[in-house]
Formats: sequence, structure tokens, C-alpha cells
Amino acid sequence: MALLEVKNIHVYYGNIHALKDLSLDVDKGEIVTLIGANGAGKSTTLKTLSGLLKPRSGSVKLEGDELTKYPAHQIVTKGMIHVPEGRRIFGRLTVQENLEMGAFTVRDEPLNKINLTKVFDIFPRLKERRGQLGGTLSGGEQQMLAMGRAMMSNPKVLFLDEPSMGLAPVLVDSIFDTIRQMHSAGMTILLVEQNARIALQVASRGYVLQTGSIAIADTAANLQSNEMVRKVYMGEA
Repeated sequence: MALLEVKNIHVYYGNIHALKDLSLDVDKGEIVTLIGANGAGKSTTLKTLSGLLKPRSGSVKLEGDELTKYPAHQIVTKGMIHVPEGRRIFGRLTVQENLEMGAFTVRDEPLNKINLTKVFDIFPRLKERRGQLGGTLSGGEQQMLAMGRAMMSNPKVLFLDEPSMGLAPVLVDSIFDTIRQMHSAGMTILLVEQNARIALQVASRGYVLQTGSIAIADTAANLQSNEMVRKVYMGEA
């Protein structure tokens, strides 16, 4: 049994059929990526898995537990943690306070201290700026803070929605190096990323989403060599 199993979900925005019979799975310790064009349904997928949107039909299971019956805040306590597109940090709180907010659902102070140490080990820049207001950080630092805050929730599966968005190329490389570190530390990650080339470099498997449906599911290596993927999503002639 996969850690996360998504079966045949259908999601609507009013009369618009946004996700159509979508199925995917993520095994423990994997990085799996979901790639596709703007409007393909990538962010809608993560919002549905997080409980922010309810599917009209279908199943979302974490360790065999059906999650569609729970509200979003309970899904967080089950271990599904979502780093949304645009980072959404608390700009008027310090770095330290943002991280503490991430641990709000974890009622274990010793574990919170261990997790904070892990965050600072992976993101030493956050440790240097722990007293600085989140809103004064650079875009790359805010992305680090959003990811670090998610780690404080002790996730079983971490959802990353467009972590490279709005960042300079040198910062994109840094963020994806950090994602590799998080994975090496044992994190299971479902990654939504429009930069297909770099996403497939860090992932073990991937799904190509087109107009709300899975068009291709394969290993990352095979997707990197797929002619359609290279042409449509990597910009190769």
C-alpha cells in the first residue's frame, strides 16, 4: 500500500469539471512531481488533497485512512502539510514566530525542539534571521521559511506548490538543493512545479496533468526522455 493513494477523484468549480478521474500515489520516502501547463489543475489537485476543496467523488487515503471525510484542519493533524503557491508567510511575525506557528498542531515540546533544530540545520539562513520579520526577507528566504514552517508540523507528506515561482535562477537552484536535503532527511514530497526540467531532476516519478486528467505517468528518467514532454514542457524544438 502506498503512503498516499488518490483514486478517481472528480472536482468541480460550479459547472466546470476541473479534475477528471484523477488517480496518483506516493510511496513513503519518494519525491513525486506533478507537471503541466498553467490551468491544467496542478494547484487544484493539491488543494483537494489538503481538504481545501472537496471532490464530488473519489478517494484520498493516507496510510489507508480516508481523508475526504475530514475538514482541512484535521487533515493537517493527520500529517498532510501544504506549502501553497506564493509562500503565504506571516509578514508581521518574526522568523522564529512563523516557525512556531508551524508547530501549532504538534503538542510535543521536545519534538518541536528537535524539529526546529532540523529546520535550522537545513536552512542556516533562517537561524541567522530568526529575529527578523518575515515580511522583510527576500523571496528566496520567504520560500525557505514557508518550507521550514511546514517541516515544524512533522509532516508525513509535504506538498510543495510552485516553490520556484518568482525566484531568480540562482535561487531556484538553491531551493531545489534544499528539497534534495529534505528528501535525504526522510521527507516524502509531492511537488507541483512548472519548471519541468528541474522538477524531474529531483523526483523519482512524475505525472503529466493535462486539462484535469493524468496524461502520462512514468519514472522521472523516462519523462525526461519523452519527446512530447521535452517539446511541450521543456521548450525543446
